[in-house]
Parts: sequence; C-alpha cells; structure tokens
Amino acid sequence: MMDLSGVQQIQARIAEIEGQFSLQNQQLPGMDFAAKLQREIDKNTASAAGKANATQRVQETNAAHQSVGVAQEGLANPDLARMIHTAAAKYAVDPKLVSAVAEVESGGDQNAVSSAGAVGIMQLMPETAAGLGVNPYDMKSNVEGGAKYLREMLDTFDGDVKKAVAAYNAGPDAVKAYGGVPPYAETQNYVTSVLDIYH
Repeated sequence: MMDLSGVQQIQARIAEIEGQFSLQNQQLPGMDFAAKLQREIDKNTASAAGKANATQRVQETNAAHQSVGVAQEGLANPDLARMIHTAAAKYAVDPKLVSAVAEVESGGDQNAVSSAGAVGIMQLMPETAAGLGVNPYDMKSNVEGGAKYLREMLDTFDGDVKKAVAAYNAGPDAVKAYGGVPPYAETQNYVTSVLDIYH
C-alpha cells in the first residue's frame, strides 16, 4: 500500500494557502491529485479481485471437466463435457476423441456454422444429420450425431482412428480412394490437429 502521508501534508499546505488568499472555491492545479490517486488504487484493487475470481472460475471449470473424465482441450463447458461423455459411452467411442473433434470442428460452439453449411459443435452437414437421425440444431442431438458418425467411421476403417478422423472431415469415399488421409491440406491439418489433442 502506498504511503499517502506526503500527499496529506501537501493537501494541508494547499488548504493553508487557500485560507490565506481566499482561494477555497477556485480549482488549483494538482488539487484533485489525491482523489485521482485513490480512484486508481480502488480500480487496481477491483481489477486484482476480478482476476482472482476469473482464475477461481477456470479452476472450478477444470475440476468439473476432470470429474466427468473427458479430456477437455479448450472445451470450457461442463454441460458439453457431460453430453460428450454420455454420447461417447452410448456409441462406444473414446470420449477424448469426441472431445478432440468437437474442439477442432467448432471450439465447442453450438452456434458455429461453416461456409459449407455444417452446423453446431460437431459441424454436421444437415443431410448427414438427417441420415444419422439427429437434429443438428439441438446441442445434445448434435453431439450425439457426431459420436455416432465417428463410430460409423471407426467401424468402416476397422478401428483406424487416423482414417476415421480423416473420413469425418473429407468423407469415407475420399479416404477409401486414397487408401488413407487424402492429400488435401485442409484434411491433413485437420487430422493432425485432432490427433494432437487426442493423444
């Protein structure tokens, strides 16, 4: 804490001079210094308290993620973590893989819509969602559809996670045509990003 005794001595001297020269009602340079200083001190104290609260919220969110048992690389929503865990269990997919796909696809944002028209957390194309029997505009249904589609891709490629992830992005036909990750920069970057988070 700053020592304000020097400021108080100056204020007292200013008050003394004001009295001598009848200047009480005039605004002199520096007269509002103490008030400004106090405002800055209060602001810094409030800012520090805000940062402490933000840190605590992050810690609470992380604890919630760990309690669900899902690797939450950047997905800061405990409800989403539970949805991912439930959907992954339903379709026997590693929740960490579903979480990694959700992170790369949308950053966990249900409102995300791609230029191609893919919707929601798992970025499902409306026709894909229809084929999976899910509503892509409903968060829980979107996550479930993504987990179900990952299960289908894992089954199509005999459990090969890399091929399944590539197929999630580029479609199974492209992966079959190239016998692995297609030579598209977008798909190759996508597969790398998902697997980096997953492993």
